[in-house]
Amino acid sequence: MISFLLFLCLFFVIGFLLKVFRKSSYVSESGRFQAAALWRPAAAVIATFLVLAINPIDVERIDAGSVGIKVSNIGDQRGVGKSEYVTGWVFYNSWISRIYEFPIHQQHIDYEENDIVTKGGFRATIKPSFNYSINPGNVADMFQNLRVGVKEMEQGWLKNAIVGSVNDVANRYTVDSIFNHREEFESAIVKECNKRVSQWFNVSQLRTNIVPPKEISESIVAKTRAIQEVQVAENQRQVAVAEAERKIAEARGDSAQAVIQAAGRAEAIRKEQMSLSPLYIEYIKIQKWSGQVPTTVAGSGTGLLIQLPKAGREE
Repeated sequence: MISFLLFLCLFFVIGFLLKVFRKSSYVSESGRFQAAALWRPAAAVIATFLVLAINPIDVERIDAGSVGIKVSNIGDQRGVGKSEYVTGWVFYNSWISRIYEFPIHQQHIDYEENDIVTKGGFRATIKPSFNYSINPGNVADMFQNLRVGVKEMEQGWLKNAIVGSVNDVANRYTVDSIFNHREEFESAIVKECNKRVSQWFNVSQLRTNIVPPKEISESIVAKTRAIQEVQVAENQRQVAVAEAERKIAEARGDSAQAVIQAAGRAEAIRKEQMSLSPLYIEYIKIQKWSGQVPTTVAGSGTGLLIQLPKAGREE
């Protein structure tokens, strides 16, 4: 779009100089059209392309959310001491200057797989991904030290800092502790990264996506399975103990209830016995007597008395 606008501007300037836009250039005094005059627009187009090809003046637009650096390509210091911040539309001489644009909002990067060495000498594979942002106030200083654009910086200096931090932190952790404390492990890496790059960058939300070697994976799985089996056995033991304690409590409750009931019955009997005086017993007998005298009385050590009817005398 910018090149097209620049082409139009140059074409109008050159066309004006070659009288491309004058009617008199194509019509004779007698009013006849002069086909030979068509060389003027053709020459204007050719001249415009030639000027664009050799013209050192260029234009770029610095996007919002980015910082632009205009760097001089001439001088003894090759631009190290001749950089300036630029914004918006920037016109510059491409023969002696160059524009670098650095986004200062959050950028996301996914790196390819790399091998690292953990504590104990075991190797593992990482595929780090993270977010980073450039400190706006230090863009010029960063460029003067790194001398590259954003993409070259991401795949060069920043990548070395990230992978180096992961390696150094991983060397302080064993393989199984990395996977048992991954959050702590990755937080330590972020802290180490920011110690190294904080002058120009801020790193956050790093994920190592670490993959252990096959033999270590099998060992971790076996260890995890053993721990789970121990936990299951412990849970079963606790359930059995709880069930046994429940049964003991129930037995104790039943026994206590039987003792209480027996004690209550004994106490009732004792109280009844205490209340049975001889006079009260005679009273009960009288209450229960129907008023009839038994026709047969027999007792211990007594004879049997039978009353028989008297027979008449014979004369």
